This record gives sequence, structure tokens and C-alpha cells, in this order.
Amino acid sequence: MAEPSAATQSPSISSSSSGAEPSAPGGGSPGACPALGAKSCGSSCADSFVSSSSSQPVSLFSTSQVHDLIFWRDVKKTGFVFGTTLIMLLSLAAFSVISVVSYLILALLSVTISFRVYKSVIQAVQKSEEGHPFKAYLDVDITLSSEAFHNYVNAAMVHINRALKLIIRLFLVEDLVDSLKLAVFMWLMTYVGAVFNGITLLILAELLIFSVPIVYEKYKTQIDHYVGIARDQTKSIVEKIQAKLPGIAKKKAE
Repeated sequence: MAEPSAATQSPSISSSSSGAEPSAPGGGSPGACPALGAKSCGSSCADSFVSSSSSQPVSLFSTSQVHDLIFWRDVKKTGFVFGTTLIMLLSLAAFSVISVVSYLILALLSVTISFRVYKSVIQAVQKSEEGHPFKAYLDVDITLSSEAFHNYVNAAMVHINRALKLIIRLFLVEDLVDSLKLAVFMWLMTYVGAVFNGITLLILAELLIFSVPIVYEKYKTQIDHYVGIARDQTKSIVEKIQAKLPGIAKKKAE
């Protein structure tokens, strides 16, 4: 009698499994990052990159990886990333984009061609048949599946739609205080733009990104104390300004 009952239940199991969400590219679970294969993202990754169609996280780098990078957990890795990006930005500040890209490609080709010729000479002298020195990399499958592409596009659309909604809300003055904050910020940026250009700001931003977190981690208690004081004073000033604005005061009274 057990066999008919199992046979009766099998269609429901089959139908439920057929309606399940497709697995992520690379054979991982549905919550896995496409670029990481079977390794699943953390909850912070899911908060920052969410697909609008399948509600699955889509991220090239997990938050923990970025955290470890800017907090210098691996000094060699962080030093390489920091040095490479800083040299790139300094080069862009001194030369044109075309020149920088051309020199980078020439440098890369010089390394790969020299290594290819060197290995070919070594194989000819030793009469070995090791084959192409980059064969392991040439055989790597780097194609992007249509499912992974759509996941990334959907994740990008979430942020684009959110940005468009924020822009409309600020420029059509849904909240007067927020629009005034944007106006003041843009007014201050006119003075910043008169002193710095875009590349200089990017260089300063990189220096801050790779220095401020580690300093904050070391002096967290003292910094939090002074930041709390500044936050309380700013909040009191904003409340006074809101109280003097008739539209905001009327809205709060209702």
C-alpha cells in the first residue's frame, strides 16, 4: 500500500520542483553570485544588489571583500589595488586618456609577447612539447550567459529607477528641505570645482577611502564622540530652520 501512496505524491513533488527558480550560473544555488559560482553572497550583498525579476542578489564583489580591502586586512592585496589605481589616476592627470590606455596596452603586450617568445625559445632548445604557455588561460570559459547578463541588467535597473525617482523628487520639490540641501551642496561644489578638477577629486577620494577607515577603526571611540556632538548641533539647526518655514510647520501641524 506504500507504493501507490508514493506514486500519488510524486506528481506534486515533480510539479513543485519544476516551478522552482532556476539555479544561478555556474551550478550554484539561486542566491549565489554569478561571478562567484557556487559561493553565496552575504546578507549585505543581497541588500545592495537585488534583482527586480527574481529577487536574487547580483554582485561582482561582496561587501566583506570590499571591507577587507579598504581596512588593509591583506596588506599585499590592498597595496597592489591602491598603488595601481593611484598610478592610473596620476597618469590620467598628466596625460590624455588615449595616451594612458595606449601605453597600458603596449606594456601588457610587451610582457605577454616577450614571455611567449621566451618560452618558445626554451622549448626549442630543450626540444620539449609543453605547448602554448598561456594555454590554461586560453581554455578558460569567459562567456557571459544570457541569464547572468539579464540578472546584472535587472540589478542595474533597480538602482537606475531609484536614482530617477530621487532626481524627480528633488527637482520637483516634493520636500522643500531636501531640495534646499541639494541647492546648498551644489553651490558649495561650484567653489570646489573652481579649485579642483575631476581627476584631482578622484585622487583625493581614493586617498580618503584607503586611509579614513583604518584611522576610524583605530580611534573609533573619540571620533564617535565628536561626530555625535556635531550631529546633535546639526539636527537642532535643521529643526529651527524647519520651524521657521511656513510650509513645513503647517505640514507638521496637520
